[in-house]
This record gives sequence, structure tokens and C-alpha cells, in this order.
Amino acid sequence: MNKVYDNAEAALFDLKDGATLMSGGFGLCGNPENSIQRLAAMGTKDLTIISNNCGTTDKGLGILLAQGQVKKMVSSYVGENTIFAEQFLSGELQVELTPQGTLAERIRAGGAGIEAFFTPTGFGTKVAEGKETREVGGVNCVLERALRADFALIKAWKADRWGNLVFRKTARNFNAIMATAGKVTIVEVEELVDVGELEPDQIHTPSVYVQRIFVGKDYEKPIEQRTTRPRS
Repeated sequence: MNKVYDNAEAALFDLKDGATLMSGGFGLCGNPENSIQRLAAMGTKDLTIISNNCGTTDKGLGILLAQGQVKKMVSSYVGENTIFAEQFLSGELQVELTPQGTLAERIRAGGAGIEAFFTPTGFGTKVAEGKETREVGGVNCVLERALRADFALIKAWKADRWGNLVFRKTARNFNAIMATAGKVTIVEVEELVDVGELEPDQIHTPSVYVQRIFVGKDYEKPIEQRTTRPRS
């Protein structure tokens, strides 16, 4: 039952070219930094990545994009990354833009065993092109299909050795739902404790969804934009 690996290198040993993966985070908050750095060192290519965004030009998932490792992004936000824009406009990068709430629900549905759902979001826009539409309860809706991945790369604050996870504040973001939707969920944590040390009511993701855990190191936790005002 011990799911603990020594480091990112050991935990990502079978992530190969052409894999589909989910990467937690919102902007650069809650990014699985060690896993991303390991993927960059591995040079794994032709990746399809499901993530709210693709980091910034030189941080987060943007590192993989800059090295030409990403084939397709399924995202809701594509700002903050000039290389993303260049690769998309040149046709080098495939992009599936999804409204943010729809993206979250597609991932949640994937983890819950729901294959598809109808939503009014995007009806009558380019988001609906090529998709089934239907009137449900007098509301025009678009059929959206669930998302799952070969690997889910997750950043949690604390975990026990069985894989029960606790996230810290806004760093929970997409991490919690993505942990349920990967065939193999790999979690990097800041703190690892023994089984029984976590309060059951404080656990955000139960261990049944987690296959591998390792303790991360040297977290930068960067912020894309810092906006301040002068003190009075």
C-alpha cells in the first residue's frame, strides 16, 4: 500500500512520447513544478496536455512548450505566454479552447464516470461548432464530452503514504478534480506524513485516486503578475 517514490524521476519513469496528461494549477499557482522540470529534462514529446493554461513564456508548462514537447493543449486561458501565441498562429500547436467552467466539469465528469453532459455555455458560438446541440428544458445546450488522461500530474500540500491528499488554499484549484481523472495519478507534495496523522475531515482527495507520491523540493511558487499600491 506504500505508494511513495524517491523523486520525480522515479515516479515519472513510464511517461512516454505521445502521452495525454493533465497538469494541475491555475496560472502558476499549484503547479506540479518538480514533475514539469523532470518532463523537460526527459525531453518527452508529442504531449497532449489538459490544463487551465500553459504557464508563462518561461515558467510552468511554458518550459515544455518552448522546448517543442507539446503537440496539443486543451485549455481555457492562453494569455501570459508569447510562445503559445506564436506556435498556435503558425499551426505548430493544436489548441482546443474550452470555457473554464466547462473545462472543470469535463474533468470532473471524467473522474466520476460520466461520459458527456449538456451545458448552455458556448451555444451559438465557435465553441459549439461540430458538436451536438439540443434544447433541454427550454434552454439551448451543447454536448460536451468528459476528459481523462493517461497521467495526472498533481501538486498537493500534504499527503500520507497511502495517498490521502490535502491541498492548501487556492493551490487546490484544478488539482483536486484532475486527481480523479488520470489513469495514473502522480502527486508531488511538500510534506509527507504517516497514515493516521491527517484528520479524516480535512482530506480533500482520498487515496483511492492516487497511484504514486513523492516529496518535491526547491519550490519557487512564482506569481505571474504582482500588483501593489503605495502604502498611505
